[in-house]
Amino acid sequence: MAAVVFLDRDGVINQDSPEYIKHPSEFHFIPGSRRAIARLNRYGFDIIVITNQSIIGRNMVTRQTLDLIFDKMHQGIAAAGGRILDIFLCPHTPDAGCDCRKPKPELIYQAKARYDIDLSRSLFVGDSVKDIQAARNAGCGKAVLVATGNGKQAFEKLTDQGEPPDYFAENLMAAAHWITHQPGHSVP
Repeated sequence: MAAVVFLDRDGVINQDSPEYIKHPSEFHFIPGSRRAIARLNRYGFDIIVITNQSIIGRNMVTRQTLDLIFDKMHQGIAAAGGRILDIFLCPHTPDAGCDCRKPKPELIYQAKARYDIDLSRSLFVGDSVKDIQAARNAGCGKAVLVATGNGKQAFEKLTDQGEPPDYFAENLMAAAHWITHQPGHSVP
C-alpha cells in the first residue's frame, strides 16, 4: 500500500479568493507551491488534491470551466517538474448535506479505494480547520496546516479546541521540507 500527500487546493497551492476562483485567469500559484509539489514527487510521494468546490453547486461555474482551471494547475506544476496524480472534489454547497464535503472524509476514502493508499502513512496539507478535521476523520498519519490562505486563523481555532495540527508551516514549501525530513524519507 502506498503513502501519499493529500493537498487542499485554494490557499495551499494557489491564492484563495473570497470571490472564489471562477476562471483560469483568476488562478495564481502561491510562490514556491509548484516547486514544493515537485520536491514531494522527487521523494517518492504521489500528490492527490482533495478540494471543496461549491462554485459548481452555486452555479458560478460549469464543470468544464473548473476543468480548465485544473488544467492550468496541472500545466504549471508540470513546468516545475511536479505532478498531481488525481483530484477528488466535492461540488456541493455547505448546506447540501452530502457525504463528500470536508471535513467529512469521503473524498479521502474514495482516493484510498482507487489507489490502495495506506492512510496511516499518508499526510494531509491544508489551510483550514475542515482540512485538518478531514485528515483526522479519515485516519491520516499526519495533518499539516500552512499559514497561507486561512491557516493563521485556523491554527488559532484548532489550538483553542485542543486539536493543533501535527505541524504548522509557513507555506507549502516549508511543509514539503518538513515532510521530506521525517523518518523514513532519505535525501534523493
